[in-house]
Amino acid sequence: MQEKVIGLLQWANNLVWGTPMLVLLVGTGIYLTVLLRGIQFTTLYPSLRLALIQRKQAGEGDISHFQALMTALSATVGTGNIAGVATAIAAGGPGALFWMWITGLFGMATKYSEAVLAVKYRVHGARGMMSGGPMYYLSIGMNSKFLGGAFALFASIAAFGIGNMVQSNSVAHAVETTFGIGNGWVGAILALATGLVILGGIKSIGRVTSALVPVMIVLYVVGGLAVLVVNAAAIPQAFALIFKHAFTPVAASGGFAGAAVALAIQKGVSRGVFSNESGLGSSPIAAAAAQTPNPVTQALVSMTQTFIDTIVVCTITGLVILTSGIWDSGVTGAELSTLAFSTGPLQKFGGMIVSSSLVLFAYSTILGWSYYGEKSIEYLIGPGSRVPYRVLWVVVVAFGAMVKLDLVWTFADIMNGLMALPNLIGLLALSPVILKETRTHLDAFLQQGR
Repeated sequence: MQEKVIGLLQWANNLVWGTPMLVLLVGTGIYLTVLLRGIQFTTLYPSLRLALIQRKQAGEGDISHFQALMTALSATVGTGNIAGVATAIAAGGPGALFWMWITGLFGMATKYSEAVLAVKYRVHGARGMMSGGPMYYLSIGMNSKFLGGAFALFASIAAFGIGNMVQSNSVAHAVETTFGIGNGWVGAILALATGLVILGGIKSIGRVTSALVPVMIVLYVVGGLAVLVVNAAAIPQAFALIFKHAFTPVAASGGFAGAAVALAIQKGVSRGVFSNESGLGSSPIAAAAAQTPNPVTQALVSMTQTFIDTIVVCTITGLVILTSGIWDSGVTGAELSTLAFSTGPLQKFGGMIVSSSLVLFAYSTILGWSYYGEKSIEYLIGPGSRVPYRVLWVVVVAFGAMVKLDLVWTFADIMNGLMALPNLIGLLALSPVILKETRTHLDAFLQQGR
């Protein structure tokens, strides 16, 4: 019976995440890039400066735009940056990293557009708190309560999978492997640490993520750069492999079975989307809570999330794997990343970087996704669901650390894909609104920054 269920879920997952979905995701990013005249390239520097240096903006909202960015980053910089990159390279070859870059670069326009709509159509909820995201710009902007409700339903289910149990399970496995602590203890400690933060709502989540996320990203990037310094002689060859096999097949070697260009594209795009979540519609829920004078200002900040996640963090992981010389060993997932970081003179130091980062990345994802799920449930049921939801979230964190999650992984993947469908429909239908808001506010922002 279990095998039939697994087979059915795998069939559904392949259907949802097949070529049409990947083409729609990347195609939407390309369309928005053309529509907005390459906004992610022309405004990248001032956007990064606004996001990381100028941390406060006047305007309505629950948290600062920096805290909103860190909350969104907490949800995206996760196991996908460690295990996802390794899986893409192990299955699709070095060229998969190139297609992750392409997905990230065009995904920045998608992320920008999601945030424009999230702020444009956000509403004052219970106790004056902001509520926004795809469910609101679908129901208000497109006047489709059906699509808004469908997104909220899929997001609330996906949150307990990809944002909760999958993450707590990853933490438990990493801690048990590295420190020998049992899953039960890890689950209990993780649940307590989660509860102390999320029971205080978005302001508490924003304060914690704005302190935690910069530290964890810097530690991981610095650790990765230390490995790359040791492997410096192999960096040119790594880039040569990336660009060569983005367009030519990879022959079988060692434990690597070989890969056609189509597989490199499929793995690079799918893992890239899994990592940065551009087009899924999750991060605009956090963007809607930001204090911002207009939709465009916060959208420029939100856009940098994809750049940091994919172009910076995923690249570090990919280059460490490729320069280590073991990318074709047959090992995959987090194990491949751990081996790559541990190869050479760094050894235990490299392994500790991956294990510690995996714990921090997964924990921060639990915090970020708790807010996404909460806002989705609140949209469906009402503000009275908020406290019961938070309690249930903490309980499921503990549960997820102690069970096998083969079915949960696949089911969560399906829900993620189903989230993207109504969101992408909304982005395309409301693209004239995105363009109008950009024309209204972008020039003023750029002149102010000079």
